[in-house]
Amino acid sequence: MPPVFLVGPTAVGKSAVALNLARRLGAEIVSADSMQVYRGMDIGTAKVKGQHLVDVCDITDPFDVRKFIALAQSRISTLKSVIICGGTGLYVRALRQGLFEGPGRNEELRARLEAMPAEELFAELEHFDPKAAATIDRHNPRRLVRALEVFHGTGKSIRDWQAEWSVGQPSRLSTRTMPSTATDRRDACPTGFCLNREREDLYRRIEQRIDTQIAAGWVEEVRQLMAQGLEQNKTAMQAAGYRELVAHIHGKLALPEAIALIKARTRQLARRQLTWFRREPELIWIDVRRDELPDETAGRILQHFEDV
Repeated sequence: MPPVFLVGPTAVGKSAVALNLARRLGAEIVSADSMQVYRGMDIGTAKVKGQHLVDVCDITDPFDVRKFIALAQSRISTLKSVIICGGTGLYVRALRQGLFEGPGRNEELRARLEAMPAEELFAELEHFDPKAAATIDRHNPRRLVRALEVFHGTGKSIRDWQAEWSVGQPSRLSTRTMPSTATDRRDACPTGFCLNREREDLYRRIEQRIDTQIAAGWVEEVRQLMAQGLEQNKTAMQAAGYRELVAHIHGKLALPEAIALIKARTRQLARRQLTWFRREPELIWIDVRRDELPDETAGRILQHFEDV
């Protein structure tokens, strides 16, 4: 069986559906989540143990999409049947289509940009590249710096480069094992499904999950990670909710304020994820009803295989 992608916004219910699909297909799950790779970031990332590519590095270790591709391809090559499940759009795109490399680092430019706060980075990006600014988290300095680096280095939006980046690059997953009934094009993307819900239902699930995470000890998890060096890892600090809880632990935010910010920013994250996945080619969208069980959603996905 060729790899199957199951993607969607945070809290949409991907993990439960993936577990059900894996059981029915005899498949194993490979995580495509940029934060679940870190050991100890368990509660806040809603980590499901037993999946591949979770807990692969310490909180102080750098990790990026290139490392993910190398690990994912190596792991997937050893598995008979794979479901790739996650909401990190760049990781999903890199596996399905190949990785846009972009210009190399300009150390002088990088030093100037990294010295700027996120608010100034976003304002500069909005001025020079509004197309990228419309889809990038304004609180994520790492992604803002990269987008500005690409624009200043090429005079062109990172979004335009990504749109033009052709499929079929060596870094993407091969589709030669795809059944001919699913696709006759060798450059087609592997089969992918995107879960979605009505906006009100999705927001309700986000808020309920955050309340559950706080009750489960998320604040203490962040406190322990801070002792291990969390704040020195710019990538890990971009995980939804962690910077707000770090601010709370430092006394800069009361816990109710931090929770309200986490909920608001997680809703924003979900909207950005949906925007990203709407641009992904050949994804089959599955609208999940409010009362729909994971078993039923998995059954609807399996029906697509029977229909092709």
